[in-house]
Amino acid sequence: MYDVIVVGARCAGSPLAMLLARRGHKVLVVDRATFPSDTVSTHYIHQAGLSRLKDWGILDRLVATGVPPMRHLNFSYSDIYLNGFADPIDGITEVYSPRRTVLDEILVDEARGAGAEVLEGFTVTDLVFSEDRAAGIRGRIGDGPEQEFSARFVVGADGRNSTVAGLVGAEIYRSIPAACFVYYSYYSGLDWEFQHRTGSEPQQFGVWPTHNDQHLVAVMRRRDRLREFRADIDGSFQEIFDQIDPALGADIRANGKREENFRAMSYPDNFYRRSAGPGWALVGDAGYHKDPFTGWGITDALKYTEVLAEKLHEGLSGERSIDEAVVEYVKIRDAESNGTFELTCSLAELSLTPYYDSVFRATSMSPEYTTKFFGLIAGGIPGEEFFAPSNLEKLYEEVGMPADRRILTQS
Repeated sequence: MYDVIVVGARCAGSPLAMLLARRGHKVLVVDRATFPSDTVSTHYIHQAGLSRLKDWGILDRLVATGVPPMRHLNFSYSDIYLNGFADPIDGITEVYSPRRTVLDEILVDEARGAGAEVLEGFTVTDLVFSEDRAAGIRGRIGDGPEQEFSARFVVGADGRNSTVAGLVGAEIYRSIPAACFVYYSYYSGLDWEFQHRTGSEPQQFGVWPTHNDQHLVAVMRRRDRLREFRADIDGSFQEIFDQIDPALGADIRANGKREENFRAMSYPDNFYRRSAGPGWALVGDAGYHKDPFTGWGITDALKYTEVLAEKLHEGLSGERSIDEAVVEYVKIRDAESNGTFELTCSLAELSLTPYYDSVFRATSMSPEYTTKFFGLIAGGIPGEEFFAPSNLEKLYEEVGMPADRRILTQS
């Protein structure tokens, strides 16, 4: 009998298992993959996410793998340019985009090292219930015999297409349609800083360094252009760079070498899914998923995994009802993630609303507020502070924004 079984061993599951095992709980974490294992991802970890890895004693190990640091970011929205970096968060002055083959293996190893039992290559086929409570899992390794494991609590950390969510009937209670599709690959031969560039036509490219002296290179377009894009993937991919920034387009054509096949980032609509019930919870993309445009998937997984670990510990140690504690985790996650969710869904349309156009245009003319912008992106400045009407009024006054362009609230 385990205290907790965690289904899914990537950016939410392994940290959860690790944190619980460090508190003395008996944990089993299973995953259908065997590690190292790749997965579709933006790779990007914000300073707020790195601060979690630092607190857990993992960041130095990740940095030692040779993942390159980024200390200057370049954003553009049509003719609005925002270049700079956030102030330090918990002493962290850079960001990283590690390959998932590297990051996830480290996290799995840390879970195992903390005392959690890790079962790789295990596919969950069903949940065990006792008196209407989740009480374990059934599954198998490959074509092997079915195995059953019992636990006081089961957590689904198995991604946006969560098996656990399906088996408990967790419904989606908030949904915003996904606007775009993404294609990406890895290129050598580029000497670029971080680039996140959105054109006047609804399309975007993003480029940032990762392991092996390569850059992750990604493009986005609206979904209604997917068939056109697929008709000539190489040409369409290059066209987006040429149209948004001809100089960078020429550089990637002349010097960039694609090292792997293109990957299509196919994802469902943005959603919040019911994430707690009798004997079970969901964490990471299993319970809360949003567009990859802002790169907050990994960071949010790390952040709210820590919250769930604390609430599970309260329940397992007898401080309070475990189900009540986990419901509180969901309330915290929903309240704290709402701003990121709404900002991400809006920006992922690839067309700024008049409100965001006004705010970001003024921000680009203020070095101080530009640093705050990057603090917002990094998770160091709350959206309530950045977008506070009183602060925006001061910003507009500082940069001399015409009165008819000053929009203080999102309609």
